[in-house]
Amino acid sequence: MIKLFVGLGNPGPEYEYTRHNAGFWWVDALSRELKAPLVTDKGYHGLVARANVHGHTVWLLEPQTFMNVSGRSVAALARFYKIQPEEILVVHDELDIAPGQAKLKLGGGHAGHNGLRDIHAQLGTGDYWRLRIGIGHPGDKNEVANWVLKKPAPEQRTAIEECVARTLKAFPALMAGEMEKATLLIHTSKPPRPKPPKPEGGTP
Repeated sequence: MIKLFVGLGNPGPEYEYTRHNAGFWWVDALSRELKAPLVTDKGYHGLVARANVHGHTVWLLEPQTFMNVSGRSVAALARFYKIQPEEILVVHDELDIAPGQAKLKLGGGHAGHNGLRDIHAQLGTGDYWRLRIGIGHPGDKNEVANWVLKKPAPEQRTAIEECVARTLKAFPALMAGEMEKATLLIHTSKPPRPKPPKPEGGTP
């Protein structure tokens, strides 16, 4: 079961609506749903919430260390409460997935994501769960740094927000450790297809 839900992003109003903060958006939404407000906890270098769901304690965390040292925050809380890597879900932005889609996976590499890279280093393993929120790719690897630190276009932002709302429905399964069910919910939770344009004029 997942005991610690981590959203990745950068602190500060200038980063609040940038693509790199998609993980924060997800945990913010979960915080509202659980009515568990996130509060600053300097001991864990982040915003933290604790909720009791069906008799189980669930932690929410948004590291306030900047993305490339996110692991310091995650490791501090996980070690103190003896939460194992496989009981951690890290929610983060993903370049290789289109806006509006998401993927759940356990373990693997960090694929150059600086937040994951530091969590790997601080936990000493990559064997934690990740929820990858699609933000799309700029099409040029040299533009990636600018892309993630910019605000998405309005239609992309809407697609990401709808994806957050849909994937949150997997929370009960994630918390219960029903990872196959959670994976099915998340992977089949695709955005609705746009309706094809109506043909102009009458029927030929």
